[in-house]
Parts: sequence; structure tokens; C-alpha cells
Amino acid sequence: MARGTTAPLAVRMRPTSLDDVVGQRHLLGQGSPLRRLAAPGDGASGQSVILWGPPGTGKTTLAQAIAHTSDRRFVELSAVTAGVKDVRQVMEDSLNQRDLFGQSTVLFLDEIHRFTKAQQDALLPGVEQGWVTLIAATTENPSFSVISPLLSRSLLLTLEPLEDADIAELVDRAVADPRGFDSRIALEEQAKAQLIRLSSGDARRALTALEAAGAHALEATEEESTADAPATVTAEALATAVDRALLRYDRQGDEHYDVISAFIKSVRGSDPDASLHYLARMIEAGEDPRFIARRIIVLASEDIGMADPQGLVIATAAATAVQMIGMPEGRIPLAEATVYLATAPKSNRSYKGIDAAIADVRAGDFGRVPTHLRDAHYPGAKRLGHGKGYRYAHDAPHGVATQQYLPDPLVGRRYYEAGAHGFERDVAARLERIRTILAGGS
Repeated sequence: MARGTTAPLAVRMRPTSLDDVVGQRHLLGQGSPLRRLAAPGDGASGQSVILWGPPGTGKTTLAQAIAHTSDRRFVELSAVTAGVKDVRQVMEDSLNQRDLFGQSTVLFLDEIHRFTKAQQDALLPGVEQGWVTLIAATTENPSFSVISPLLSRSLLLTLEPLEDADIAELVDRAVADPRGFDSRIALEEQAKAQLIRLSSGDARRALTALEAAGAHALEATEEESTADAPATVTAEALATAVDRALLRYDRQGDEHYDVISAFIKSVRGSDPDASLHYLARMIEAGEDPRFIARRIIVLASEDIGMADPQGLVIATAAATAVQMIGMPEGRIPLAEATVYLATAPKSNRSYKGIDAAIADVRAGDFGRVPTHLRDAHYPGAKRLGHGKGYRYAHDAPHGVATQQYLPDPLVGRRYYEAGAHGFERDVAARLERIRTILAGGS
């Protein structure tokens, strides 16, 4: 590792050509859009591209490799710091370069999803007129974060998480390359396997963890006065340098929605182990515990429902506990509620019932409130017949009076049908008897 170099290992090891890029083979075949874009001249015909993928999959690396191998002018902007004025300035400069010097411009825009609609609109003239060839990078689904006119004028390329073999190749290269550790460290196989597992397909995180572990090993070796031999990075040294897995999780992007979706479906599917796994991923990623608690409350009502009404009580209590004690202790009531709901009997009958009733109301299928059920407490109500014939349920045998409650057009309509699981099994038997009495049976 070159001394005096302050750039992070992931930056120093960045490839300068597409041939050196590891992974993303589906995008780098001969004749692919990225290959044409990297070729000297205008072989890509100004085709703009949007690179969509998780962090650490090579979006910036691909853009910079294209910059090194193409003779085009290369400009880089970050959506974090650039505004509309900066974009317009790049467009003006690019137009001048094209008209005065015949040189085309590649604009690399990192984190385009952070651009507002107005900022993205400022890109359109240059992209549409060919003043720039845009390479935009995003970790979020462009369908939700990039305006339609820009999407329609760009080729969307999806990057995949790196495979274990790709991460292993990057790690080996960083250990041996003069830009990296220059063979001054040696990585034990167990440590290497652990490093690959911790990276979760993210090259940057793998190299960041390797840099921390390698520096730790080198310091220990220098203290032992054996600097001539490679410093050995053991699994224990790696664990010391990197104390937790660096999960790939964007709270505003797809991973946020994918993990919460998997959590909900695992609880609904009665798998407490998978449920706790996804709960752990959300907690470790820094997800707002109040968001998790709200989703658990919805779960209790929607998927457990009347099969175990205690589920909603448990879920609400967990949400209250999280607000009172905060994190990290809040993980305990969240876990308790998660396990309770995952192992509880399931019923969505209440949920389906209210949706069916709402559908009828929205369709205008409701009718007037029966006269005997209308409010009879205001002056003039008696004259209108309100409340006449109403039977007080508590005065009836079994506390159920034979009486019509639904409006006339809906008599006989069934919105709630009790299921056969848990507490709802008892409700089903009782409900059958209740409906018989309501209809005038004995």
C-alpha cells in the first residue's frame, strides 16, 4: 500500500477500463451500450443511460472507466450538492464544446433520485438535443424517482449485487495490487469467507472492511517488530475491525419496501424465524421503530383479527413500550409482538368484511337507516316515527332481539363470516345462533 495515500482503498482500487471491472457481466458484453459508450468517438450515438442498482455494485466505477477510455469530455455532478444552476452551466458549456471544438460531453450524475422534478427538468434540453450523454446513477427504482420524459430518453440498465466470486476477486486484487496493500498482508481463508459474507454483494463495503482489518493487522505486526513478514488478517482480527455486518438497506428505496414486505408476509405465513430475521434487518439498518410498530399493529388487525383479538392488544402495547423506552431496548417488545403474531391463529375475515361493506357504500348500495333505529331524542322525532318499534336488546332473551338492523336493500347481506381458527371458531358457532334469532328463529 503506497504510503502517504489518503484516498480510501475502494477509491484507489477503482478500475480504469471496462475490462478490469468485476461483475455485471450481463452489461459488459461486446457491443453492449456501455462498451459503445466507452469507445473513442461517438459510437454510442449519444445514448444516455440510467444505472440502477444497490450501493457498491459499480455504478461510479463504470462511469469513471468510461471516462478513462473515451476521448469525450467528462463532467461529474452529485445530486447531493448540485443545483439547477450547476446543471444549466454544464449544459451551456457542453453546447459550446460541441459547436466550437466538436467535442462531445459525458455527464455523470450520481444519486439522481435526490434531484427534484425541477432539477431533472433542467437536464432535459441537453439530453434531448444531444448536448450531453447522460450517465445517471441511482439506488432507487427510477420509475418512482426519475421523471418520465427523462426515463423515455434514457436506457435503463440494472446492476446486480456482486457474486461471492466477484468479491473474492476484488479482495485478492486489493491485497496484492500496489494501489492496495501491495502483498503486505495475508488474508486467512476463514477471514476471507467472513469478509465476503459481511459484504452482502457490496464491493465498497468489502474493501472498506478489508482496509480496516488490514490496517489493524499491520499495526499489530509493527508492534511485534516483524514488519518484513506479511501481516496476517485472521477472522478474529476482522471481527475486531468490523463489529457488525454492513447491511445493504436504503430506507427510502426498494430495499426498504422489500424488507418490510417480507416481514409482513413472514408473520402472515406463521414463520417466526423469518419474521425475526427481517425484524433484525430493519433494526440494524436504523429503521424508525415507530414505523415497525405501526406495521405490527396493522398486521394484528388485518391478518390475525378475530382469530386472536389479544394480538391487537399485544401489538399496541409493544408500540407504547417502544415510545416509552426507546431503542435498543425497544427491540425486545417488538420481537415479542412479532413472535406472538407469527405463532397466532390467522384470520382476515374482519378486514375483508369492512372492505366489502365500504365497496357497497361507495357504489351507492346502502339504503336509508330503518325507521326504528333512527335517533328519537330530538324534538319532532316521535312525530316522524323515529324509534317506533325498536326492541331493546338487553330486555330480550339471550340479549339478542329479533329485529332488522340493515337497511331494506341489504337485508340478508353478509359482510362478516367467521373463520375456523382460534377464538373465531367459537365466534362462528355463536354468530350462527345470533343470526337465527335476529331473523325470527328460535
